[in-house]
Amino acid sequence: MRSRQLKSGRLNWRNAEQRAILIDSSLRWHKKRKNGDQMNYRSPLRLALLVLSILLGSETICAKKALAALPSAEQLKAICSTLAGRVIPAASIGLPSGEATIASGTIVAANATATPATPEFCRVNGSIAPVDPAAQLINFQINLPIAWNGKAVQYGGGGYNGTLITGLAPLRDAASDDPLPLTRGYVTFGTDSGHQASAFAPNSVGQFGLNDEMVVNYAYASYKKVRDVSVNMIGMFYGQPPSRVYYFGGSEGGREGLTMAQRFPADYDGIVSVVPAIQLSMIGGAFLHHEIPQVHGGWIPPAKLGMFAKFVADRCDALDGLVDGVVNNYLACPSHVDLKELRCANGADSGESCLSDAQIATVVALHSPYELPFAVPNGLAAYPQWLYGNEITPDGRSSHMMRWITGTAAPNAAVDIDTSSIHWLYAANFVRFFVAKDALFDPSTFDPNKFRDRLRELSELLDSTNPDLSAFFARGGKLIMRSNTGDLALSPLAAINYFNSVSARVGQATVDRSARLFISPASTHSGPAASVTDGSPVPTMVDLLDPLDRWVSDGAPPPDALIQTVKENSPPFKLLGSRPMCRYPDYPRYTSGDRLRAESYRCTPSAP
Repeated sequence: MRSRQLKSGRLNWRNAEQRAILIDSSLRWHKKRKNGDQMNYRSPLRLALLVLSILLGSETICAKKALAALPSAEQLKAICSTLAGRVIPAASIGLPSGEATIASGTIVAANATATPATPEFCRVNGSIAPVDPAAQLINFQINLPIAWNGKAVQYGGGGYNGTLITGLAPLRDAASDDPLPLTRGYVTFGTDSGHQASAFAPNSVGQFGLNDEMVVNYAYASYKKVRDVSVNMIGMFYGQPPSRVYYFGGSEGGREGLTMAQRFPADYDGIVSVVPAIQLSMIGGAFLHHEIPQVHGGWIPPAKLGMFAKFVADRCDALDGLVDGVVNNYLACPSHVDLKELRCANGADSGESCLSDAQIATVVALHSPYELPFAVPNGLAAYPQWLYGNEITPDGRSSHMMRWITGTAAPNAAVDIDTSSIHWLYAANFVRFFVAKDALFDPSTFDPNKFRDRLRELSELLDSTNPDLSAFFARGGKLIMRSNTGDLALSPLAAINYFNSVSARVGQATVDRSARLFISPASTHSGPAASVTDGSPVPTMVDLLDPLDRWVSDGAPPPDALIQTVKENSPPFKLLGSRPMCRYPDYPRYTSGDRLRAESYRCTPSAP
């Protein structure tokens, strides 16, 4: 049947079964063409197959064009059922790779009563084979809405990744009533970045760093590969490529987004990068910088953290014009904090109302740069200090500072998953598996001078510090960054420093046309913030996808202040408060009126 249809050239693109035949044939044609086989382009059918194969494999598949007529809902459902078992050849993936195999294509019914609601869509799961047989698969998920807006959003990961990002979760910092990108009509997709954390012990999640291909996949390759496979799948499903492809990520995912703009500027039309782990190769050393004093007697017990947070708030809270337990004037605060005022008598630990000399050394390390004795690629030799603000905002299992910096016990070589801070756990995994490549290496003995070449190599792979975004901007790419000043996972100054370096490289006028950095004062790494005074939530949630899309699609840049909100988590999602999130270097300064209303603030420059 297929042979007769192909020979006759009488395939009906609107017929789902025949369309699947044409797509399958075009993929085989594309593979032959890539392998250099000679083909007869004079045949109308073969010419049509060639055109489709170019669409499926083109590096310029995101060319701007109007959304053409799509297959009907019933046709799309029929196509979804035929996707399982399909193979996308390695030749269609823009980096060295094995082939991609579709494991399943499943129609998921709409759920209008869920929070957030989901539309009817085709869920596609699959994997990309490695080149090195010892490397793990790259798993991915693609969600294809039946009602498509012609665009796609790639979700970024987090931490060491290793868990499949489904593309079905709310975007980072989304308000409780913000619709999912999928519900808005976007194709969404994500990956586990080419390793599975479940294969490793909880305190050894960085063990994949022992395999070179898995490190490269984690650094950048898996996101590019999954992007290429997803764009192929979009063409296979809808019969046309997406008009826009966006990357949206936070933390490690924020680094991924910047990396895509730097390494693959032709593949993305817009990027949202929230609290990005920009200098990833330095972060492990920076974490050790303020964990080592705790190994040597500087551990700060949980009982002292509330006292320390209040100490900071008392000195910095009023700098934004309002005493409410929130530090908004982020750059002015450090000069008002004198840790000698917290020193216990004679420097010895004498209770919960003061810090010993060893404990002050821990705080000083946290708020001073980590300096390498040599430069890594792009000329960097330091990771910046952390800022003050909301040290005890609840963030997951415990207070923010306890979770990230101090843990529930002093750090030790055993790296106890139950008591260690995230900094100690992350740093230990990084130096053991990525740097020393020795599972028994004692992280407290780490000396960067002994690993100079390896650290430079890792910086070249992992860091997203290249300030030259001219190629990305030249083709119309837009970048929105967000940095949270209450972040204790990553220094908010790293994002600020990178943004300034981009301005210095490409020029302020270019940055004004193509990039924005917004600052969310007091926000923790994961977004939320709370008043130190009464524990009330602070407005920190904001949708960054819509401003990005309007900028890319309509040429309308974001305003200099976006409105952040805090809302109830269930319908009718009552608004509890709002404030402006200001364009760098501004912060929201209180003027007058209700402190929970955005119009009571004015964006004002923050300066040391």
